Amino acid sequence: MKQITVLGSTGSIGRSTLDVVRQWPDRYRIFALVAGHNIDQLAAQVEEFKPQVVVTADETGRDALAARLSGSAHKPELLFGPEARVQASIAPEVGFLMSAIVGVAGLEATYEAIKRGLPIGLANKEVLVASGELVMAAVKAAGTELLPVDSEHNGAHQCLRAGRRNEVTKLILTASGGPFRKTPASELATVTPEQALNHPTWKMGQRITIDSSTLMNKGFEVIEACWLFDFPAEEVEVVVHPQSSIHAMVEYNDGSVIAQICATDMRMPIQYALTYPERATAPVPRMDWQQARQWEFYPPDFEKFPLLGLAYQSVRQGGSAGCTLNAADEIAVEAFLQGQIPFPGIWETVAETLSLVAVSNPRSVAEVLEIDRRSREVARAVVAKRATGTLRRA
Repeated sequence: MKQITVLGSTGSIGRSTLDVVRQWPDRYRIFALVAGHNIDQLAAQVEEFKPQVVVTADETGRDALAARLSGSAHKPELLFGPEARVQASIAPEVGFLMSAIVGVAGLEATYEAIKRGLPIGLANKEVLVASGELVMAAVKAAGTELLPVDSEHNGAHQCLRAGRRNEVTKLILTASGGPFRKTPASELATVTPEQALNHPTWKMGQRITIDSSTLMNKGFEVIEACWLFDFPAEEVEVVVHPQSSIHAMVEYNDGSVIAQICATDMRMPIQYALTYPERATAPVPRMDWQQARQWEFYPPDFEKFPLLGLAYQSVRQGGSAGCTLNAADEIAVEAFLQGQIPFPGIWETVAETLSLVAVSNPRSVAEVLEIDRRSREVARAVVAKRATGTLRRA
């Protein structure tokens, strides 16, 4: 029986992972649950899945969880903090790590698990966006594999099984276009957080939903795809597909295009990663081919959504550019949600931060985290600069 650690168990991917495990009690067991501050949900997960180890973000959360579980017959080891995340990820009992913590918080634990050769289900874009070169070098050295869980990269992984890598000419990632696909650029300055959070296809966390509305999320996926599949930026294309039925396509040198199509249910790519290379029956809706449907495809508007272009720029620059891009975007999205900047201020903040933070070549997770910290500091100053005066390069 394969034992699993779930980084980010109370998030949407974590919950879907647990649902897949629930379907296969004879195959999988939860060794560790790692979460942030949602103690109520975490306590319920502990009661159901009975892990050996549970990790919270901080000591306060650990103590609150201990109080919640005081009357329970199951007594897991309760830990907290970054070191505990690593410990829960690399324990000898662990046979698979689901990396689904949002942001760079899951980077160190994921990296250490890779170094030990564990198979990884990767649902955390920041791991590759912020430190793709470092992480993929570790993957190669350990002889392990990152199995993408994001629907687009999971779809690409499936399509690439149809032929040899040297036969591929293009990887195509699809984007829903977000809630402002048809909104004139002149009206974006008045967009509210509530409007930006109203995604037409997916129900996700706040940051990823805002990133989808700016196409930044698709930009991150371009960077991730370049690292995961060893593609130059010129061979990764984005196409807007509002119906979100086709998740990725791969074009081969004979002109054939292989597409991965399925219902919008994250349990399918999660189970694919868990059972790879086997395909097992998944508890997800099937496509109804008797139902009339129409699929549309449009080129993305790089002028209206400049963050997508900045992502391509960052992957071409390499080094720490992706780390700064991600850090600046997170700060800018937070500022927009708090009403500090207008919607176009998100990409203006990111662009200015990229111009102020010099690109370097980090050689350790500690260096990546320091670049992330410094980039966030600069981005916060960019947001506040009308009140604080001029900026200096970092």
